[in-house]
Amino acid sequence: MHQRHSSSTSCPGPKFIRRADLSPVIRLYIGVSAVLAQQQKQWGVITQLAREYLISRTFVYLLAFQVEQAGNALFGLPCDDASLRQKEARLPYAYALSLRLEGRCSLNAISTIMARFGLAWSSVGKLSQTFHAIGELLPTTIVLPSGMLRLVVFASDELFAGTQPILITVDPQSSAILRLELVTQRDWAAWANHWECVYDNGCQAAYLVCDGGQALAKAHKTALADLLRQPDTYHALAHVLGPWEHRLETQAYAAITAEYKRLKALEAARSEAVFTTRLERYEAACRQADDAIARYDQFVYLYRGIQVQLHMFDATGHLRDRALAEAEIATALELLDTLGNASLSKAVAKTRRTLPDLLAYFEVAKTVVIALIRELPVSPVTFRHLCLAHHWHKRAITAKTPETRRFCEAAERQCLAQAALDPLTTKAIVAHVYERLDQVVQSSSLVECVNSILRPYLTTTRNHVNQAFLNLIMFYHNHRRYRAGKRAGHTPMEGLTGQPQQADWLELLCDEVEQKQPDFFASSR
Repeated sequence: MHQRHSSSTSCPGPKFIRRADLSPVIRLYIGVSAVLAQQQKQWGVITQLAREYLISRTFVYLLAFQVEQAGNALFGLPCDDASLRQKEARLPYAYALSLRLEGRCSLNAISTIMARFGLAWSSVGKLSQTFHAIGELLPTTIVLPSGMLRLVVFASDELFAGTQPILITVDPQSSAILRLELVTQRDWAAWANHWECVYDNGCQAAYLVCDGGQALAKAHKTALADLLRQPDTYHALAHVLGPWEHRLETQAYAAITAEYKRLKALEAARSEAVFTTRLERYEAACRQADDAIARYDQFVYLYRGIQVQLHMFDATGHLRDRALAEAEIATALELLDTLGNASLSKAVAKTRRTLPDLLAYFEVAKTVVIALIRELPVSPVTFRHLCLAHHWHKRAITAKTPETRRFCEAAERQCLAQAALDPLTTKAIVAHVYERLDQVVQSSSLVECVNSILRPYLTTTRNHVNQAFLNLIMFYHNHRRYRAGKRAGHTPMEGLTGQPQQADWLELLCDEVEQKQPDFFASSR
């Protein structure tokens, strides 16, 4: 923090100075607090200290390391020389990995930060070489504990780094990345090999959720033909028909504006001939506005009706009948065809092609609901309230506006209050119902969410990625601890395996590297 730095584009003089307000006692307090937080696994303390004293998290970790070293030397803490040397050897790598994966920093930014604090090495070339070497020692497919098998839903998707295709499969319930693979060609054979590798590592597919890609569809018929394939309801419906709500609304407002202009022109007419001509134009504009408004209203009514049919439960908490829901959607699509818009009809045809498989998740839901009814001691009425509570809980998560979210949360609380009238209803039963119903996956939104997490990493590399870097990202994502949301305090691996993760992801990664190459950190410095 006392290093001087200048460049041709900056003002002369010290850019980084030693903070006089951070006395040795304050530095000792920060270091001790950080060490205690790490030992007691108190998440958020490092960030709190950094914000309170206006310093970086990296500097907090540096102080913690210095305090730990001093403590070992002065008080003989249980840390032998070999363990101390191991920590010293890992330190620059820990900083670099934390900045790369947690901070999502570019190589240039990491180099600047590490040079500022005088860490062991900080050249961009060294950083790039080190990250690549570490990534090559990490697996491309998730590795479960020996002998463990897990039945999970495969949510698969494709994303691109420039023109390079990347195949990804995620478990929607735990959010764990099962395999993240850079391929040369995204054909059905690549997908078949992708899923086979996941199978070989202990994850068995309950069913497949994916979009309507041709390669994915063919790979399913070839490699997973015995499994149900659930098309992504977002890509099949909201992605195709959803934009038409805004388009038709825009057209309706444009027609209303045109009608208003014709009216103003009519009012300005001075001769009978001009008045007659402008009256005809105004009446035509009125008809066009009425048609546009009616088209928009009809579309919204039918589109909302289709969306309702995708819900697993009706307003009374009963599971919807798949055949009836499919018939309702088919009727709504036919009526949308009558709106007289050729482009909209093409979108309707695209959605209609996915309809035979669109509600496949109803079969999974039926199995789960029957099993819950047999397992739970609560009354049928109470069970229906619990199903409705879960329904509103899911809608609150996907709500687009705060008002909608608050409405859904209030509806959920009301349903849970109704269920609580049954003395047999416990928090454990509510949690069990939610957990089991979460197993019914109808869209690949979770894999899309993971894709959005991956995108900043690809951006920092300017889309020049390799498999080693993807391995690094996957390991970090699967072993990092969530700070917020319903999975707060847990890691994806804990959700997948059901086993607690004692160590931080950074420690686990270093252990994994040393297991593959024991002298890696000592020889790479």
